[in-house]
Amino acid sequence: MQAARENITIVLNKPKYPGNVGAVARCAKNMGLDKICVVEGDHLSPEEMRTMATHEAAELVENIRYCDSSEEALRGFQYIVGTTARTGSARGPVVSPRQMAELIVDISQNNSVALLFGSEDRGLTNDDLRWCHLVVNIPTGGFKSLNLSHAVMIICYEIFMAGNDAEAFTPTLATAAELEGMYDQMSKLLQKIGFLNPENPDYWMMHIRRFLSRTQLQAREVKIIRGICRHLAWHEENRSKIA
Repeated sequence: MQAARENITIVLNKPKYPGNVGAVARCAKNMGLDKICVVEGDHLSPEEMRTMATHEAAELVENIRYCDSSEEALRGFQYIVGTTARTGSARGPVVSPRQMAELIVDISQNNSVALLFGSEDRGLTNDDLRWCHLVVNIPTGGFKSLNLSHAVMIICYEIFMAGNDAEAFTPTLATAAELEGMYDQMSKLLQKIGFLNPENPDYWMMHIRRFLSRTQLQAREVKIIRGICRHLAWHEENRSKIA
């Protein structure tokens, strides 16, 4: 199951630069999100936003919902995720983007979700975070300040990938009967060439069985091994003729 991306909105609280908002639109488009809300964005140049968004994401810029306050922007959402670079007791427990994304996969199925990002210079205040059900901190090296669009991309990428694992390839393994036929053939060959003691062949065959069983052999691979054994057995039987 994947996150219901149609139920997720990126909320930018008091962004300063139109170029950053355009870059956020581009990130959203990359990750399959199509809703952006901006708080106090009257000063932002639509042209600059469209330029940074590029042609593909220009529609997201045109459809931005503008609000005069964070309360107006957030009050209709059922689940709000805040992002912060600063941590501390006043901000409560935080989770990683990956942990957040795993939760959002389920929550977004039947709930409207806001991803709340603060301004470039101040981030989110404690008052902003009180709206949030969950607070996310993006781990970094020593320098914690991320560009707004970079932070948005990381969060959106994790949501995009959560529950989006490629379907694992599960091979058809060899049956027990196929394996036993291979082991029997292998034991006879190894006894013939003197590798196994005919008086007690099971001792070394037990070890051979163990390491081959760890490889989870497929039926085709068993046939290859048996073909090799037949070829070696033929050479052993006809060694004098070949010489």
